[in-house]
Amino acid sequence: MKDSGITVAAHRHRALDLAMQAALIVGATFFVAFCARIYLRIPGTPVPLTVQNLGVLLVGLGLGSRRGFVALVVYLSLGALGLPVFYPLGPGGFLQFLSPTGGYLIAYPLVAGLVGYIFERSQPTFWRAALAATAGELVLFVCGISWLYVLTHSLAKAFGLGLYWFIFAEVIKVLVAAGAVRSWQGLFLRD
Repeated sequence: MKDSGITVAAHRHRALDLAMQAALIVGATFFVAFCARIYLRIPGTPVPLTVQNLGVLLVGLGLGSRRGFVALVVYLSLGALGLPVFYPLGPGGFLQFLSPTGGYLIAYPLVAGLVGYIFERSQPTFWRAALAATAGELVLFVCGISWLYVLTHSLAKAFGLGLYWFIFAEVIKVLVAAGAVRSWQGLFLRD
């Protein structure tokens, strides 16, 4: 009888853990969707300046490589199904992936996974978080500019539309993400 009590407790613990993991992933998905609503249209480029990729960096740093990757796959799946989770002035649904922002969107799971992977492999310092976020931003912009190149057939135009306008803001996002994750750790990891 004693063993069956331990088994029931272990099943409850696993079920609670699974529910907690699912809640974190769903919460992260909706956090990124909320961040997509904060944007600035920039004249001369179809790519808006959004807080969305800051959300992706925070998800990767906060949830780690696996959960961050899954959260962003869920995010893209919800958007592809037509739920209003993407930048609100875009075409929405699956067509969003064919728009000028499609390359950036497709990169999100990779970015969150990479950022989480780099950050969880060493001491969780501000500089490690900044390095991880910078690596994620590089992947994001390689994918985004590559898709813009496919659409424009011009590397110079792709860089003009998808990079130059955003450099300063992306440096700020990397620093904010690194600082935020270090602050969270200070709150939650105190003895």
